[in-house]
Amino acid sequence: MPPHAHFEPCLHSVSYAGVWPGQARLELGPFLEKAAALGFRSVMLMAKRPHLSVLDYGREQCFRLREQMDALGLRCAVIAGYNNFSADAEHPDIPHREIQLAHIEALCRRAADLGASVVRIFTAYEHASFAAHTLVDTLREAATRAADFGVTLGVQNHHDCASHYLAFLDLLAAVNHPNCKACFDAWTPALQGDDLVNAARLMAPHTVHTTAADYQRRPRFQYKPAQVNFEPLTPAVQAVPMGRGFIDYPAFLGELRAAGYMGPVAYEMCSPLSGGGSIENLDRCARIFTEYLATI
Repeated sequence: MPPHAHFEPCLHSVSYAGVWPGQARLELGPFLEKAAALGFRSVMLMAKRPHLSVLDYGREQCFRLREQMDALGLRCAVIAGYNNFSADAEHPDIPHREIQLAHIEALCRRAADLGASVVRIFTAYEHASFAAHTLVDTLREAATRAADFGVTLGVQNHHDCASHYLAFLDLLAAVNHPNCKACFDAWTPALQGDDLVNAARLMAPHTVHTTAADYQRRPRFQYKPAQVNFEPLTPAVQAVPMGRGFIDYPAFLGELRAAGYMGPVAYEMCSPLSGGGSIENLDRCARIFTEYLATI
């Protein structure tokens, strides 16, 4: 890989979707204009309202959206799906697996219409009534359906099941389908206390996309009156501009590059952000990201 090669900056539309209190909200068209004005060359589109909901975007609407992106010099790199294969597992009479597979298939159809090669999906949250091993067959079927549209599923290390990169590798090996790959992010192994370089080295051959955000830890304590003292709790994390948190992105992205990954790197602002959720602060942090990524 040439030493001067840079990653393609991509902006996740969740960053302007108003998903957390105080965050400014743009509709999808204005978001695309914003991404182009900020200097991004590709976008990751949130596949739910107020953005790319399958209820609101049929084939014709997707074609018009693609025309707008073409005119703005943008491409859609990834459709960001939202699923949880353990949802409502306590009621097995409801075909939730089939419902979610149908939704993922619909996302793949939209991706093909928009020219996106990847649909990001999740695994499952831990649930007492959910057998995690069923993910293998479910993901394999989803990948087979994605292949019909020329689309690759990128499983993100976000939900509980297979969030650790070693378990993630096991899951991908068990699924064993060329259209089931990884959307591998740094924040999960960073929060889990793992070696980012080793994780990136092992995951790079399977990775089709990565999303970035940076955080600082905020210690938490609960006061115990009987001990007249504080008991430590799991620290919270505060989203901050790129390069100002504890995640070593130069090491993580550098190892991804060294192992052959040169796909886009998406920036997301999907939790309360230092400085607030105004358009001005979101724009400021987006610009910091593009400047930061260019140094890696």
